[in-house]
Amino acid sequence: MSVSLFICPLCQSPLQPAADTWRCDGSLHPKNTSHPFDVARQGYVNLLPVQQKKSKAPGDSQASINARKRFLNQGYYAPLQDLISQKMEVLLSKIESTDEHNTNSVHWLDIGCGEGYYTQAMAQMGSSLIDTLIAADISKPALVELAKVSKAIGHLWYQQNEDSVTKPTAVYPLVTSAAHLPLRPHSITGISSIFSPILPEAFAKVLADNGYLIIAKPDVGHLATLREALFDSVREHDSDKFLQELAPYFTLVETQRVSTDMSLSAEDLADLMTMTPYAYRARSEKRQALLSAVEKSSFNTEAKFVVYVLQRIA
Repeated sequence: MSVSLFICPLCQSPLQPAADTWRCDGSLHPKNTSHPFDVARQGYVNLLPVQQKKSKAPGDSQASINARKRFLNQGYYAPLQDLISQKMEVLLSKIESTDEHNTNSVHWLDIGCGEGYYTQAMAQMGSSLIDTLIAADISKPALVELAKVSKAIGHLWYQQNEDSVTKPTAVYPLVTSAAHLPLRPHSITGISSIFSPILPEAFAKVLADNGYLIIAKPDVGHLATLREALFDSVREHDSDKFLQELAPYFTLVETQRVSTDMSLSAEDLADLMTMTPYAYRARSEKRQALLSAVEKSSFNTEAKFVVYVLQRIA
């Protein structure tokens, strides 16, 4: 990359990736000080300064990550993963067809990527659609998991062979804050935010003109029977509430819904509760009573999702 996509989280100077240490040039620092950021042995880079942390270990815990890995590997949310991949392929194919000379690289940001269930599906699209895939999350344990998988299959940015005809999408796992993205303004082709916070101004700042934003949220009725079993009073999901906040920066292009029926064992139900806010919002005795009941017969519920496709206003 002649001009780096990345900027230093400390001084906003251009930040150049390397296999061992990323280093900014210090050009925007008052004393021209260069800041180094070491690449962890697993393959992620920590670009989250201490002053941007709100706790000692922000983001998802290891227990939540492990539960989500087990649950998602069972394929329960595969219909959502497939829908997101389909939407991205349509958008990126459209971009490719309008780029007559194939001069613009496609840089995609998966914000709040967690351990990478959806990110890995994006990476499988190949470099013909995505050149650079930035996987960003505030949870270091989650990025450790994502980086290890990406490294094992040769997808990390420093594993790419420039001479290869069929080089895979280059994955950049970053520990970072969504509110302070270490990315050059207007350098990103698209952003996906799957069950993650929506930050309209921060997203608009890094997206290119007419860049795309894909958002996935729980829909009305998501896990309704589970919530009814855990809570005395159930408040329904308001999936559209953030669209007004996005309106100054984005135009809504499309909305699509997908749902899937699930029959869960006690183990899968325990993992589902652990990977959601229900793990701490529901009373312990309610959770235990439900799990005890499911030991005798499986628990049926329906996952319902809504996916929004938006485009940045130029």
